[in-house]
Amino acid sequence: MYKLYTAPTPNGWKVAMALEELKAKYETQLIDLQAGEQHTNWFLQLNPNGRIPVLKKMGEDSVAIFDSNAILIYLAEKFGKLLPYNEPERTVVFQWLMFQASGIGPMQGQAVVFERYFPESIPAARKRYHNETRRLYEVLDVRLSHSDWLAKDFSIADIANWSWIRSHKWARISTDGLENLERWMEKMRMRPACERGLNIPPSPGKADKVKSFGSAMTTT
Repeated sequence: MYKLYTAPTPNGWKVAMALEELKAKYETQLIDLQAGEQHTNWFLQLNPNGRIPVLKKMGEDSVAIFDSNAILIYLAEKFGKLLPYNEPERTVVFQWLMFQASGIGPMQGQAVVFERYFPESIPAARKRYHNETRRLYEVLDVRLSHSDWLAKDFSIADIANWSWIRSHKWARISTDGLENLERWMEKMRMRPACERGLNIPPSPGKADKVKSFGSAMTTT
């Protein structure tokens, strides 16, 4: 049994999707990011970086794991799924997982900041992050022209990248002309476990409700 400390963000959803795909038993605790709960002393004991998500196995001596992609690797290895044992397939998964961590996440995250939240308009910054995110989408599109999934089979690499790219409209990044990427995105959307994970925790406006989602119980 696991406890997931999380919030409705791409990094939070990716871990929830993996837990659902693995049919793991877990419960969630919503972290109020707007109230700054991630910077409180008790949470910093779990993650000194003050970011969600954090996963902890229930039990007094269990270790809290932070960083969403580290959690994905831990879960995949623990359950023996979503990450191949053999090479070169295993390394291919790691390649595209790190591609999300070093590229898609930071670039699209900054695109959202400058498009949606920055107090003043800085066209050069908006253009820089918009163009770089679109370039990364094009890299994925080329990869997906040769494969149904980012690696040989569906894996944590697909979960990590889709958790971000699915909100491309919020970042005002177009996927027009990227037919392979759009095909892959639709295949991801059609996976029931991934769809469930996107509601754990519920989106803003629903997060104060206690609901059951598959194998999870979301609490405040």
